[in-house]
Amino acid sequence: MNDKDQHIVLLVEDEVHLALLYEAYLQDEPYDFKHVGTGKDALAIIDSGDVDVLILDINLPDMNGLEILEYINNNALPISVIVITAHGSIKTAVTAMRNGASDFLLKPFDPERFIYTIRNTFEHQELNRIVTTYREVFDRHEYEGFIGSSLIMQAVYKTIDSAAPSSASVFITGESGTGKEVCAEAIHARSNQNGNSFVALNCASIPKDLMESEIFAPVKGAFTGAASDRDGAATLADGGTLFLDEICEMEQALQAKLLRFVQTSTFQRVGSSRTEKVDVRFICATNKDVWKEVEAGRFREDLYFRLHVIPISLPPLRNREDDILEIAEIFLQQYTQEEGKQFTSFDNNAREALLHHPWPGNVRELQNTLRNAVVLNDGVLITESMLFGHPQDYYKKFSKDSRAAYPVSAETIATLASDEPSRTMSARDIEPLWYVEQRHINMALEVCAGNVARAAAMLEIGASTLYRKLKEMEEN
Repeated sequence: MNDKDQHIVLLVEDEVHLALLYEAYLQDEPYDFKHVGTGKDALAIIDSGDVDVLILDINLPDMNGLEILEYINNNALPISVIVITAHGSIKTAVTAMRNGASDFLLKPFDPERFIYTIRNTFEHQELNRIVTTYREVFDRHEYEGFIGSSLIMQAVYKTIDSAAPSSASVFITGESGTGKEVCAEAIHARSNQNGNSFVALNCASIPKDLMESEIFAPVKGAFTGAASDRDGAATLADGGTLFLDEICEMEQALQAKLLRFVQTSTFQRVGSSRTEKVDVRFICATNKDVWKEVEAGRFREDLYFRLHVIPISLPPLRNREDDILEIAEIFLQQYTQEEGKQFTSFDNNAREALLHHPWPGNVRELQNTLRNAVVLNDGVLITESMLFGHPQDYYKKFSKDSRAAYPVSAETIATLASDEPSRTMSARDIEPLWYVEQRHINMALEVCAGNVARAAAMLEIGASTLYRKLKEMEEN
């Protein structure tokens, strides 16, 4: 390649006066312009690698220009080709574009058209380079235990990449089942401490009176049952990572001791006056709004600012677009193999149901749903009924808490459930059946806050049926 920053433009044109004219057009442009008159000479320069954009005449004295275009495509060369022809043949131009040309010019053309065509070609090259780099670096379908290629998860992966090499504390937030521990393990795996221990403690599952012992460990005789010295999480995580899940469940007295540990990297075992020093990277997680916990006085503000250095928010499954299907396919393969079944994929209705279910339990709920479907059914394709059963049963799967997220007034429920007309009706009150159906569908969607799957469940029809009816309503 040339030793300067200019792009290289090679013109293949057998008429010298035209070549000189085109070169004059580009005299103020930042390009290294080269010219040859035959296909043979063009191929020699192309093989040397010294070409960014090729301006190619179709009719050459020794070959057809399309042969050069074919050569570039067959060898996957990173060269953009602009075809020029004097015949004004759209058919020739279309053939060239189908064979990989980026643009074409019909002779005669003015200088502005020539210049802007080349500029646009280089802009497209840069855009393709950026897109290629993005796909190589960020278009990841699997990442350290995560599955999914949605943009929102690509941002999570990038944040983990950036945070992992640092020693700064990380605070992970997200609903239950979104993968907070998977995220913590990913940070540890990508960190400089990945050769040392990853120690995880769930502050909600360990009794409060034992939590201090789990972190700092007692010395022998510190209390009844402490028959010998042992190492706690603080010691076990030395040189590695300590992950405190559901940190907001920690009682305040222990929060004060944890704050000192975070600040000084020192601690005292339960029942001991000797101070020990360790090198620990802290990662915490919660499914609560931690700042609201601070404002409510349940979580220490000073501890919050010590731990909440690099925040990572994990999105709920319902916000992860087609990741739902990617994850479902992986789990289906796993459970099918484990259970000795024959399932290969999902039918279209099942896919729609998966995409539009609210998944209040996130990935954990998806796992349980698929395990249930595989264990209790046989076949090749998973159907909607295998996933959620009868639509009425599907509605019953919503807990009281999850239904509270979609509040429905008592009056609305009574109206929907009532079999009796609210007043005496006359002939003029009778509406066309198609209109009644449309109005009832719209009312169900409004009650369900636009959630099609839930509206279908309340209407006791399949989600796919409701989608079809909505499409028919739009067309009519």
